[in-house]
Amino acid sequence: MSQPAASTASSRAAGSFVDQLKARVALLALFVGSMWAVFFLSVSMPFLHLNRHGVVPRTLGGLQGILFAPWLHAGLWHIAANTGGLLVLGWLAMWPRITNFWQATLGAMLGAGLCAWLLGAPYSVHIGASGLVFGYAGYLIARGFYTRGILSILVALFVLSSYGLSMLLGALPLYPGISWQSHLGGAIGGIVAARLSRPSLRAWP
Repeated sequence: MSQPAASTASSRAAGSFVDQLKARVALLALFVGSMWAVFFLSVSMPFLHLNRHGVVPRTLGGLQGILFAPWLHAGLWHIAANTGGLLVLGWLAMWPRITNFWQATLGAMLGAGLCAWLLGAPYSVHIGASGLVFGYAGYLIARGFYTRGILSILVALFVLSSYGLSMLLGALPLYPGISWQSHLGGAIGGIVAARLSRPSLRAWP
């Protein structure tokens, strides 16, 4: 007994959407989970001094922090504070394509790392994934501006209403011990990534 063509197409579409959800859940869990794994490693083996691999401004060796800093955190409060933003904003950045998430991630890492390296205080070490959080926020807001699609605009408005004030304050030199340079650079990197990825965002309604 054969199924109607419309029913078959609907089943395939539903199956494809479920597969997309599973792929994104798995990727985000692995991505954020890897940061927690590094954190627990640094806590259990403090003699490794992993946090020294953060961004050290205007030193050649400090450039390695552009790659490593998002996986390094100063304490439980630090990584816990970043996790919520990574999950919510990272998830939104994964649509319409997972490649958009990687574009936002790369832009945020480069922006946050380079800005901290150029503008950070001498002998300071910049660590943490907050630059990524600011980068995803900047990416999502800019995506709404560049695509003008209803969904992307709604997402941008959600990000602005939920994170706008904290982003503004976090990107200013107001709080001692907070890497505003990473926040500012991450947001700029996310905006630049959204602009460069405009062709791949056309399909986002």
